[in-house]
Amino acid sequence: MWAVEQRRYGRPDDVVKIVDIPPPVPKKNQVVVRVKASSVNAADWMVLVGLPYVLRLAFGLRSPRNKIGGRDVAGVIEAVGPAVTSWSVGDEILAELPSGTFAELVVAGDDKLTAKPETVSFTDAATLPLAGTAAFQAVRAAKTKSGDQVLINGASGGVGTFAVQIARALGAQVTGVCSTDATKLVASIGADPVINYTTTNFTQGDKRFDVIIDLIGNHSNTEFRRVLTETGTLVVATGMPGGPKLGPLPHLLRAAVSSLAPGSPVTPFAAKISPTDLAELAALVENGNVRPVVEQVLPFSEIVEALNHQGRGHARGKTVLTADQG
Repeated sequence: MWAVEQRRYGRPDDVVKIVDIPPPVPKKNQVVVRVKASSVNAADWMVLVGLPYVLRLAFGLRSPRNKIGGRDVAGVIEAVGPAVTSWSVGDEILAELPSGTFAELVVAGDDKLTAKPETVSFTDAATLPLAGTAAFQAVRAAKTKSGDQVLINGASGGVGTFAVQIARALGAQVTGVCSTDATKLVASIGADPVINYTTTNFTQGDKRFDVIIDLIGNHSNTEFRRVLTETGTLVVATGMPGGPKLGPLPHLLRAAVSSLAPGSPVTPFAAKISPTDLAELAALVENGNVRPVVEQVLPFSEIVEALNHQGRGHARGKTVLTADQG
């Protein structure tokens, strides 16, 4: 079978190639999924270049421990292990996996899968696992409810476009913050108003928010607190870019320490793989409350361009890779 392999850290043009490898064989509680589509995430870029360096403790010190990248998958079950009873060959699924989805086939534990709704395309389904689940969990971590004033800082990215819509589905009034060329997109998915951060610093404004979800890390916690209500919540889901050694970790650590103070509005956040949450999100897509924002669809043969696009930053929604196009 074909797979996208990376044997060392570096730029996509230098380290990524499509190779032929043996197909996986499912163990007792595993299934083999034929990949119909996957999508590119910021996490894929970090693994690709091995930055910040501290994350190599998890990825692999000298080279990536997992040679086949990719976290998101939408596909069809091709084989099941002898102890699998909850899934059958031919079932359409989606899932977030630790790695391996940039390939023709991927093996997964039978407890890691979510059924793909019939009315949701493989392309749309592939956008949901990592980014969609992260947004779903961030909105929930803030205890967002109907009537809340919610601000999404970084509203045009993969996680941000989902967060705007999920908060709106709960009945919140959502303000989206993005760059000039993304304002129309963010408005089209339900943010009102939309703030262009290149011309307006919302932390200096008069409006107060019940919830702020920070997906960018370009303001300090003190600046965010200035525009929170007295009972407001700040969900810190990322950190300032930082340097090549520690990256966003110092910013996230400060948020974690700040959250320990009595009455602190700060909630540090890290997404977790959850088939249950993914199923709830898929239902929101199925009933039309959430619409995946797909910036571009490329065949796996163009994965180098897809990864370079992610690395350049300022993605608008998701880039999807499909096996059916090449």
